Amino acid sequence: MKTIIIFDCEFLCLEGSQRRFWCAAHDPDPVIAEIGAVKLGLEGDFPILATYKAYIRPIDRFGNQYALDPFFTALTGISEEIISAEGMSLQDALARLDGFSDGAGFWSWGKDELNMMAISCYVAGIQPLIPAHRFDNAVKLLLAAGMPVEDLARTPSNKLADYYGVDHPPLQGHDALDDALSVSYTLQHLMKAGKLQPEAFGNS
Repeated sequence: MKTIIIFDCEFLCLEGSQRRFWCAAHDPDPVIAEIGAVKLGLEGDFPILATYKAYIRPIDRFGNQYALDPFFTALTGISEEIISAEGMSLQDALARLDGFSDGAGFWSWGKDELNMMAISCYVAGIQPLIPAHRFDNAVKLLLAAGMPVEDLARTPSNKLADYYGVDHPPLQGHDALDDALSVSYTLQHLMKAGKLQPEAFGNS
């Protein structure tokens, strides 16, 4: 069965980091602390086949683990206790993600791979494990399905399924897996409705 991987990342921030483009003196590097991914089938009823979730110990440029800001914990639900109990190295998390994908293409709402591969790997001093050509932007899929450009610009991934009125289990915004599920439920809905064709995913 042809499959794709829908993924999302949560990366470090302080209150206001996004509007400052992470450029304030006290802003952390926007390295990832969580990856969530969904394996979505492109045939039949377009089933969700499996999910993947990993917490990552966020490391700074000097090899030290970042302390999580309270704003980040309140936003994402990721605490120091979770990182201590379940956190793994970035290299291990990416290797497991690559294995989970089984060679399928990766799609995110935007370009999360830049934080995951370019920034996080660079800061950690490791080689990116998954090449850039395997990633793409799911926003273009919604554009192809007819979502207005102005709605695309103001709809975050965690609100996408609700935008389309898709019934789904409760989802927590800014949880990497739940955000990936929101996008997956939406793509599944659009394919079932015939508004998005599996061919739009290319050779995934």
